[in-house]
Amino acid sequence: MTLIYQHVLLILFVSIIPFSQSVPLNPDYYKTSCPDFDRIVREEVHEKQSKFVTTAAGTLRLFFHDCMTGGCDASILIGSSSDNKAEKDHEDNISLPGDGFEIISRIKNALELSCPGVVSCADILAASTRNLVVMVGGPHYPVQLGRKDGLISQATRVTGSLPSTEMNGDQMIQYFGDRGFSIQEMVALLGAHTIGFSNCKQFSKRLFNYSAETPTDPALKPAYAEALKNLCANPATNVTMSAFNDVKTPGKFDNQYYKNLPKGLGLLATDNVLVTDPRTRPIVEMYAANETAFYKDFADAMVKMSNFEVKTDGDPGGEVRRRCDAPNSVA
Repeated sequence: MTLIYQHVLLILFVSIIPFSQSVPLNPDYYKTSCPDFDRIVREEVHEKQSKFVTTAAGTLRLFFHDCMTGGCDASILIGSSSDNKAEKDHEDNISLPGDGFEIISRIKNALELSCPGVVSCADILAASTRNLVVMVGGPHYPVQLGRKDGLISQATRVTGSLPSTEMNGDQMIQYFGDRGFSIQEMVALLGAHTIGFSNCKQFSKRLFNYSAETPTDPALKPAYAEALKNLCANPATNVTMSAFNDVKTPGKFDNQYYKNLPKGLGLLATDNVLVTDPRTRPIVEMYAANETAFYKDFADAMVKMSNFEVKTDGDPGGEVRRRCDAPNSVA
């Protein structure tokens, strides 16, 4: 082979292979670099959830909020500074419970002692969310690893990135569709409300200001609505008051959420949309009747969400943070 021919081949090769090509996620990413990764995550999760039973719900919600704002890169964990208001301090994230943040911090501290500078906060959040779902009765699903932590966390990025509890069916389908999720995947993901809870301000309109003629949403079961009114009687003064999305089995991951919806026990307006919109009602009815089908679809949708706009090796916008609450440039 002549030198000229070799040179032509090299040019062709370089032209089709980018220098900073991202490396795909891998379930065995830490097999050699941090062999205790799985054990540490498992043990810390078990201890935390055993003592604080709302940890699973809080972490699952934290993970969703992180992934939907700039991808699954743990940017939600970064704290604000004197010159930057971070994502976690946006009004849509203020009510995120501290248990979710705390378990990630605990796991990160333990991993830094075992394998410093190796495991990203984004991977900790993804893996701990899965383990917590399983611990409260939900399905096991594979978690790919190798995410890098984002460098940027700005409250302005949150605006418009999270679904509103006032969305109608068209808006909900559009929101999830824009992010690559089908209608069925959307309904499956919203099944996370089986262990979720919501701040009073997210549903108080249904209780007190539904319409001029009907202050309370007639879709709510009357006794349920009265109980919620008592709970949220002073939403302006008691801003932290919350209610479980699944009033029947709030601490157990199951399909009870879907069974509740036709009975007027859906907490949020968007929960009620699922059972009134003809595009989603058949899926609700299927999951209410078949928990196995819900578990499978939820697991598949979580795998898909866990990989949403991730940063990996070779991505200039990612790193492995030394601390989850600050990028390395300021930590």
